[in-house]
Amino acid sequence: MRRGRILIFVVLILIIGLVVAAVAIRQFLLANSTPETPAESFVTVYIARQNIPQGADITEDVLSTAEIPRGNLIDTMYTVEETAALITEKVAKYPLDQGTFITESMVVDKASAASLIGTAMIPEGMTAISIPTSRLSLVSYGVGDGSRVNVTACFWFVDIDTTFQTMLPNLTSTLTGTGFGPDALPILSLGVGGAGAQQGRLELEPALQQPYYLLPSEVQRPRMVCQMLLQDVAVLKRGNFVEFAPPPDDGNPETPPAQTIPDVVTLIVAPQDSVTLTYLTYTNTRLTLTLRNPTDRGRQATEASTLAFLLSQYNIPVPAKLPYSLQVPSMTDGAAATSLPSVGPLLPNGN
Repeated sequence: MRRGRILIFVVLILIIGLVVAAVAIRQFLLANSTPETPAESFVTVYIARQNIPQGADITEDVLSTAEIPRGNLIDTMYTVEETAALITEKVAKYPLDQGTFITESMVVDKASAASLIGTAMIPEGMTAISIPTSRLSLVSYGVGDGSRVNVTACFWFVDIDTTFQTMLPNLTSTLTGTGFGPDALPILSLGVGGAGAQQGRLELEPALQQPYYLLPSEVQRPRMVCQMLLQDVAVLKRGNFVEFAPPPDDGNPETPPAQTIPDVVTLIVAPQDSVTLTYLTYTNTRLTLTLRNPTDRGRQATEASTLAFLLSQYNIPVPAKLPYSLQVPSMTDGAAATSLPSVGPLLPNGN
C-alpha cells in the first residue's frame, strides 16, 4: 500500500517536471525567433547633385538620384520612374543647395520663368524696384544676386529764383522806350551779344571808395551732401532677368555669347522706399551700394557728409594763403614720361 503511494508521487513529479520543461523550452524558442516581415519597397527620386543657382536649367548634369522608402514619398517629389521627362523641362525657382530633394514648388516652367522667379523671392509686404548702376556703385560688380547692401545717395543743391524756378544768377537786360504813348511802346533790349549778362552785385572798393559792379566768373557751384538712406537691403537680381547678349561674331555656334555688363540692379524694399528710389532715379541722384555681411542685420546711425562735416570730423585745416606754394613736377626720367592722373568732374553737367 505504501509502495503504491510512493509510485504515484514519483509519477506526478515526473509529469510536473515534463510540463515545466516543455513550457520553458517553448518560451526560449519564442524569444530567439525573429518574425518574418514583408520586404519594404523603395523608390528612386531626384536630388540636386550640386548647388543650382536661381533660374538655372534643370538638366541631367545637375541632378542625382536617391532611394527612399515608398512610404516616405511625397506627391510633389520627382521620381525617376514616373516624372523623369517632366523635371528636365524646368528651371530652378529658388537657389537649391547640393543634396536637396527636388519638389514641384522648387522649379518652374521655362516659359514662365522670367515672370515667376523674381516674384517668388519677394516677401509679403515688400516690392522690387530696379535702379541704374555702374561699376563704381556696384562695388566693382561685387554685388550679386542675394547680396545685402546699404544705399547711399548724394545730392547737389543750388540756389534758384523762386519765381522763375531757374538757377541763379539771373540774366539782366535793359528796357528802353518805356511809356504808354502811341509812339513809345515798351521795347526789351538784351545785353551785349543779345544773350544778356549775368546778374551781379554792387560793391565798394575799400581803398579808393569807388563803387564797382561784380560779376560771377563761372556758373554756380552746387553744394553736395551725401547720406545713407537705406540699410540691409536685399538684392533680388543684378542685371536683366532675361539676358539679351548678342551672339558671337565668329560664326561658331559653340562659342558662348559675350557677357553683358550689368547697368541695373533690382532691390527688395518697402513700398515707401520704392517711391523714394523712383524720385531719386528720375532726378539723376547718384546712388551707391555698399556690401554688407549677409548675416549682419544691425543698423547704424550715420551723419550726412558735407564739406563742413569733413573738415570738422577728420580735423582737416583750411590751408592759409601763403606767399609761396609747391610746384608739382612732371614725372620724367628721360626715357618715358608719365603724368599725374586727372580726376574728372563729378558734379552734374560737368560743373
